[in-house]
Amino acid sequence: MTQGKPLYVHLGAHRTGTSSFQMMLAENRDLLAAQGYDLAYPGRDDIPQGDLRLKLPDPRNMGQWERRFLPAAATELQRFVTPDSHAMILSEENIPGRMIHFPAGQFYPAAEARLQTLAAAAGAPVLRAVLVVRDYTDLYISAYRKRAEDNKSPAFAEGRHNMLHMDRGWPDLVRLVFQYLKVQELVVIDYPRRGRSVDILGMLVPELAEVPLREPARRMNHSATDAALLALQERYSAGETLEREAWQQIIAAHRDDITSRGVSEFTKRQTRILEGRYKEHLDEIELMPAVMLLR
Repeated sequence: MTQGKPLYVHLGAHRTGTSSFQMMLAENRDLLAAQGYDLAYPGRDDIPQGDLRLKLPDPRNMGQWERRFLPAAATELQRFVTPDSHAMILSEENIPGRMIHFPAGQFYPAAEARLQTLAAAAGAPVLRAVLVVRDYTDLYISAYRKRAEDNKSPAFAEGRHNMLHMDRGWPDLVRLVFQYLKVQELVVIDYPRRGRSVDILGMLVPELAEVPLREPARRMNHSATDAALLALQERYSAGETLEREAWQQIIAAHRDDITSRGVSEFTKRQTRILEGRYKEHLDEIELMPAVMLLR
C-alpha cells in the first residue's frame, strides 16, 4: 500500500451543512494549498473542483471490503496527493454510509466496513476528525424528504416505527470512528452550534484557526415543500424518471405553497421520545475520552 499523507477528516454527517463546508474548502483552495494541505471532496452539489469518488462497501458486500474496495479507495485518495503537501483534508458525508437505511431501523449499518476501508486506504494516520450531529427527529425527516425529491418513496409513516426503534445512534458511530480511524481527537458538533464553516475547519485543523480564510456566502437551500413532494411522488408512482433539472423545476413551481400536508411527521409522543434519546446520547458522547463536544 502506498504511503499517504496524514489525514484530517470531515465526516459530515448527512443533512448538516456539508455542502457549505465543502464550498468553503473550494473558496480557499489556493490558500490551503499554500499552507501545505491537499483537499479531497466530492462535487455532489456542484461544488467547484469537487471530484472525489470514494467508493466504500455497503451492507450487501461488507465482507469484500479488502479485496473489492480497498485497492480502488487507496488509488482514489492518492489522486489528490501533491509532492509538497504535508497533510490532506478530506470531506465526505458518505463515509459512515447512506441515509436510505433509516426507515428500516438501521443507523449506518455498513459503518464498520466503510471506516475500516478508509483507514487502510489512507496509508497514514488520521490525526483528527469532525462529526456534525443532528437530533434524530429532524435528521430522519430531512433524510426522507431529500430522498423523496428524486426517488419513488413509500409513505413516511411506513418507516416511523422502525426509526423510533433504530438499532443504534450517534454514540455508536463515535465509538466506531475511534475504533477504526484511531483518531487522536474527535470534534462532535451539535447541528445548531455548527456556526461558520471556517470555524469548523479551525476545529478540525487547529493550525488553521488563525489563517484568514474566506467564508463564502451561504447558498439558499430551496427544500421541497409538501406540495412539491406530493407532485413529485405522483410522477414517480406513474413510472416517470425525472432528470435533475426537471425535478428541480417542480420544486421551484411549488416553492410558495408552504401548507403542510403531513408528508413527513412524527406524532408528538414519538417526537418527545426521539428528542429525549438525542439528549441522552449527547450526554453519553460528552463523557467519552478524546471527544470535544460543542452543544
